[in-house]
Order: sequence, then structure tokens, then C-alpha cells
Amino acid sequence: MLSPFPGMDPYLETPHLWPDVHNGLMSQIQGALNRLIQPHYVARVEFRVYVSDDDDPGRKAIVPDLRIESTTNGRSAKHSTSSSTAIAEPIIVPILIDHEIEEAYLTIKNPKSGALVTIIEIMSPTNKIRGAEGRKSFMRKKNEVLASDVHWVEIDLLREGDPSVTNPPLRPSDYRVLISRCDDRYYARYWPIGVRQPLPTIGIPLRGKDADAPLDLGVALNAAYENGAYHASIDYAKPPSPPLQTEDARWAAKLLRAKGLR
Repeated sequence: MLSPFPGMDPYLETPHLWPDVHNGLMSQIQGALNRLIQPHYVARVEFRVYVSDDDDPGRKAIVPDLRIESTTNGRSAKHSTSSSTAIAEPIIVPILIDHEIEEAYLTIKNPKSGALVTIIEIMSPTNKIRGAEGRKSFMRKKNEVLASDVHWVEIDLLREGDPSVTNPPLRPSDYRVLISRCDDRYYARYWPIGVRQPLPTIGIPLRGKDADAPLDLGVALNAAYENGAYHASIDYAKPPSPPLQTEDARWAAKLLRAKGLR
């Protein structure tokens, strides 16, 4: 089953599904590119690692359903012991320790020399939270690439949070794709995308006179949706999380009713 939406499915943005969607979409993009760019190039998945601690504002995206549990409905209880000493019933809470977070991204390399040609990032929620370690790690990598001879491709399919470029501000949009070519750093290619629009086919830059590799984001997302069987985990009768703007919510409700999902 395919997504009922013509482009990005806003129901895929929920924190419970997005990590799986992120990995599935990355796998589809890798496969699509490798069918196009071999034998001169190869697409590989690599990982960026950062440490998230207790002060990291990105924790709310890493553990979105953090809550306190109690086995006694919030009331203190007592246990009797052999010495008749009363022991108060504790509240059970999760403990978040500092831990390393791995974020996957794609690289395009020369398979013989190993030379890095292009980096493709699919943004995660922590990349869009100001002050979050995930955003700091993402921006460090981006700035490192922009100071090199490597192309940068950034795919943002999340409505919530701050885009990576805020000064000067980009044209407002639900989703966006940015490409910075190493031979033209002063001007980035920008695709603003609305929730009602199909996802575009973008050109992934390669080396020298080699033509850009056409990447159809809509085809990649549909394949990820179908392979992940996300329809089985989504209740289209309810609003997505995060919710849509009023007019878009009305449009989505009409679309879903027409497809028998509401």
C-alpha cells in the first residue's frame, strides 16, 4: 500500500515512526543512486556520533514519550517487613544516562581512490532544535563540508523545528531541499516544498563534467513507505503529529475521506 498523500506524508513525522522512516528512505536513496552512478562512484551510509547529556534540549526528540510510571496510581504504599518497619512504595522513573547518538548520512565517493565527492543529509528532529547537541553536530559537519571541495545535499522532510539556514531566512515552506555545490558556494539551490505538493526530482552533483544524478524523492519515499508497511502503524482518522495548519488540515481531511481512510 502506498501513502495517500501526493508528496511527503505528514503522518510519517511522528517521533515514533520517523527514525525508521529516516533509515528506510536513506536505504532507498542509496539504492537509487548506486543504480545510476556506478562504476565511477558509489553511495555509502556513514555515521556521525555525538554525546547527548542531561542538559541537551534535544532529549525531548530522542525520548519523546518520557513519562513517570507508578504502580500504585500515584499513592504511596507501604510494605510490611519481618521487623514491622514500614517502607514507602517508590515511584518508578526512567534514568537517562549520557550516551552516544549515531546519525546516519550518505556519502558519494570514488570507489577506487576513496575520494569524497558529495554528502547527503536527511535531517533528524534533533538537527532542528536550537541548542541541541544533534544540531551542533549537524552544523559542524555542514560547515566543514562547505569549507571543502565536497558537495552538500540537505533534505528536510520535517515541519517542526528550525531550518539549518535562518540568516538570511529562507522562503517559508513545510519541507525543503538545499544543495550547495563546491564550485558555487555563494548560491545554494533551494526547493521549498508544501505538504500538498509532490516531492521533486533533484540533481545530485558529481565531479567535473559528469552530469548530475537525478534523484526522484517521491519514488524513494513511496518505496520506503511500502517496504516499511507504515500504513499498518498509522491511524489516518486522527490528526498527524505535529498537527497541520488549519487550511492544510482541511485539505488533508478531504483527501483522506476521499480515499476511505476517514
